[in-house]
Amino acid sequence: MNHLIAPSILAADFANLQRDIEMINNSEADWIHVDIMDGMFVPNISFGFPVVNAAKKHATKPLDVHLMIVDPDRYLKAFKDAGADSITVHQETCPHLHRTIQAIKQLGCKAAVAINPATPVSTLEDIVADLDMVLIMSVNPGFGGQHFIENTYKKIKELRTLSAEKNPGLLIEIDGGVDANNVTKLIEAGANVFVAGTSVFSSANQVAAISKLKHP
Repeated sequence: MNHLIAPSILAADFANLQRDIEMINNSEADWIHVDIMDGMFVPNISFGFPVVNAAKKHATKPLDVHLMIVDPDRYLKAFKDAGADSITVHQETCPHLHRTIQAIKQLGCKAAVAINPATPVSTLEDIVADLDMVLIMSVNPGFGGQHFIENTYKKIKELRTLSAEKNPGLLIEIDGGVDANNVTKLIEAGANVFVAGTSVFSSANQVAAISKLKHP
């Protein structure tokens, strides 16, 4: 399949969020990535339901909602109601991960699991068959603009091997430090969905920056 680009509005201009979402609508991007942070699981607070609601009103592309929060089960329906098309929870925050994934699917959303840089791919062995997507964090979650962690390539290959038998259609999403310099190597390793925040929104021509990621 062709790879997908999901610009992260965490890096957008919050005072001009409608403008930046409309830029994504008019670009070659496929999804809009929405990072939810609670200041507990990660050392930062981003935004919640009102911003997701506002984004949904203007978005013409699916909202890819990434929950970097403790006890995400409490809020799955609320994020679905706010406009989430896919919901990603962290393996590290879900003691009953299978039940959480089933709950997301029952809401009618794509279900995904994220793993932090220090979390082994092997922890997903018993859940990978049930997932639409796995998000491999290529930086430590919590802040944009961090440097890409090189061990990510190894983890992508491990996950692609793990999914080959149990879930060959699995989407593998990469979040953190993705730019035009490494996207080709990430594709070659087996990833096919790319979150891009700083590399898009710090560019003088954001639509062109998205196009470069789409056509590396």
